[in-house]
Amino acid sequence: MRAVDLIEKTKNAIPLTREEIEFLIRGYTRGEIADYQMSAWAMAVRFQGMSQAETAALTMAMAESGDQVDLSALGEKTVDKHSTGGVGDKTTLIVTPIVASLGGVVAKMSGRGLGHTGGTVDKLESIPGYRTELSAGEFMEQAKRIGLVVAGQSGNLAPADKKLYALRDVTATVDSIPLIASSIMSKKLAAGSKSIVLDVKAGSGAFMKDRKEACLLADAMVQIGAACGRNVSALITNMDIPLGRAVGNALEVEEVLEVLQGKGPEDLREVCLALAAEMLLLCHGWSAGDARKKAEDALNSGKAYTKMQEWIAAQGGDLAAFAADREKEVPCHAVTAPSDGYITKMNAERIGVAAMLLGAGRAAKGDAIDYDAGIRILKKTGDAVKAGEPVAVLYGRRDFAPSEKCYLEAVTFGACPPEAQPLIYERRGAKA
Repeated sequence: MRAVDLIEKTKNAIPLTREEIEFLIRGYTRGEIADYQMSAWAMAVRFQGMSQAETAALTMAMAESGDQVDLSALGEKTVDKHSTGGVGDKTTLIVTPIVASLGGVVAKMSGRGLGHTGGTVDKLESIPGYRTELSAGEFMEQAKRIGLVVAGQSGNLAPADKKLYALRDVTATVDSIPLIASSIMSKKLAAGSKSIVLDVKAGSGAFMKDRKEACLLADAMVQIGAACGRNVSALITNMDIPLGRAVGNALEVEEVLEVLQGKGPEDLREVCLALAAEMLLLCHGWSAGDARKKAEDALNSGKAYTKMQEWIAAQGGDLAAFAADREKEVPCHAVTAPSDGYITKMNAERIGVAAMLLGAGRAAKGDAIDYDAGIRILKKTGDAVKAGEPVAVLYGRRDFAPSEKCYLEAVTFGACPPEAQPLIYERRGAKA
């Protein structure tokens, strides 16, 4: 078997066998297949696509290229959630305690943020004492004991994906549905959960700007899950507008605590309840109606908040110290409306960039983060504004001018209110 022959087959839209895909991935991971050959193959995939069987085989080959987490000791109710990334997306911190408080088992590995999207690990590390690095034994023990653990990605999880993604990033082959789907799902399969809910975001602040493309990606990932013996469904959610009103690590944790205590923005609460209900539907087999009602009850009763407190304490986090820390004064600056009217549109990606300019995110992988930096959004799409009225507050220790300029460029003002947008476009996957 030769790499050049497999490149030729893919170039001519001739499907590869599972063995041929495994040969490519194994050889590339070991350094036996050169970058230039793998680049050529990825470009062929970019133009010719892959069949469902090929995409599933690619995903499994990458998942099996390194460590795989065995969660079988935790039973059949293990469930994970993955977001394709957005601005103000702190749903993991709300959804997981809801699900764990109702008997689901969430043993989750999350990543750090890069660019305009935030990372769950960064948000959690804004809580004093919270440990994101756990041994395999600690990870499993906590999952068994309280049904919820969220740690940073560790070990050698899907190294083939890491290597292939780095290559795609510099060869203009990132925007391929089969390659994106297999990249995401290889890590999810290696992480071991029986059920997986995907939050596939569509809009200006998402990787997939177009709703149709987001649906194609969701379908590809659901099909991979089915082919690999997992329960997988997806919600296509709106990322034309930042989720909630806080963007930035500690600010987002504050908002999480508000929602778990019965307050907080309604859009964030609604998306979290929809995701939690979907996770409960998959891991328990409940009807959509029952799953939604139980999720609401767990949130409204404080049951989910109690579980969150138990989870954070188990990993060394001190919520009392976090609350006390938030009392300190962080330099801030109000962004004001230039005229009377309405906010007719928001570019969520540019708002994420505005937060990054304050120190809330990373332009490069090794950049340090200011956990206090971020943006509190006071007015969102559809809201009426008066000239000079604050529409957002910037927080941080850097010059506010670049961030303010970026924020105002991201917001469109007009004389008439825009049409209302849905929070959740649709569900993809097996019938609920």
